[in-house]
Amino acid sequence: MPKNKELPVNPKWRSINFYGGILFTVLIAAAGTIAAKLPVLDQIGAMLTSILIAVLFRNFFGYPESLRTGIQFSAQKILRFAIILYGFKLNIDVVLTQGGSLLLHDVLTIIVAVGTTMLLARPFKAEKVLSLLLGIGTGVCGAAAIAAVSPIVKADDEDTAIGVGIIALTGTIFALGYAMLRAILPITPEQFGIWSGISLHEIAHVAAAAAPAGSNALAVGLLAKLGRVFLLIPLCLILSLWMRRKDKDNVTQGAPFPWFLVGFLATSIIGTYIPIPKNILSGISNVIGPFLLASAMVGLGLNVHLANLRSRALRPFLAMFVASIILSVFSYFTLWF
Repeated sequence: MPKNKELPVNPKWRSINFYGGILFTVLIAAAGTIAAKLPVLDQIGAMLTSILIAVLFRNFFGYPESLRTGIQFSAQKILRFAIILYGFKLNIDVVLTQGGSLLLHDVLTIIVAVGTTMLLARPFKAEKVLSLLLGIGTGVCGAAAIAAVSPIVKADDEDTAIGVGIIALTGTIFALGYAMLRAILPITPEQFGIWSGISLHEIAHVAAAAAPAGSNALAVGLLAKLGRVFLLIPLCLILSLWMRRKDKDNVTQGAPFPWFLVGFLATSIIGTYIPIPKNILSGISNVIGPFLLASAMVGLGLNVHLANLRSRALRPFLAMFVASIILSVFSYFTLWF
């Protein structure tokens, strides 16, 4: 008897499943955004809350296979588009004209963060790719940096989601620690702002730590942090070249050029030099961009197996946590140079 042939899938159902998968990630991101306004969850933000909901769904109900194509589209394409919109947060003119002297601190931060995390990964026996993501997230701009470099270093979705979760947790702990240390450290509010800007993980963490020290501390802290965001562009290009060189003798294709960085740079230029109304610019960079990033993170979170989380995440987390302490101490003593 002839073998039964697999029936072709109706293109109409493919379309429904595709858009249904995108809608699925958007709805979970919306739920995460609303839930993030509740006590306790308001300390970790909409992005991590959305990931947590996605992880819980995946482990209680399983992966919605029929929606896979749409979910993957969110995790890959929408993710890159969200990074492009993130560029509106970066004022290139301010970084280059007012924050030029801080860029050296920012470069040192990235070198120390990535280098220390990777060095500690060996004795901690942590996975190299996940440790690299955490080192870059620590050195540059947290979750956005992890999301940007993941496709370049060929990290899988689970590594990316775990990395984002660890960064959010660690950054929150350090922001609270900085706020408590401010009263006992012999530094000016402006120095405290610089220290926060050159060493804390996310823009939100810098704002949370530096704001209580005054408006000047907050301004200089955010300026220092913007310099690190700016350095995401050359870092991604360096990583892309490194991956291409690493894979040049392999049969598999090398790392693709991160074209979304061109869009990131374009939105940065538009936001810096084109007079866009502040309410529109704020809506794009503070509402639409973060929401799309949360939707993309849902797609990543659906790939996380809780059974594997402890074995995969604990060692990289410890390596990154110790590296963050070393970075904080190192950057503190550079304030006088």
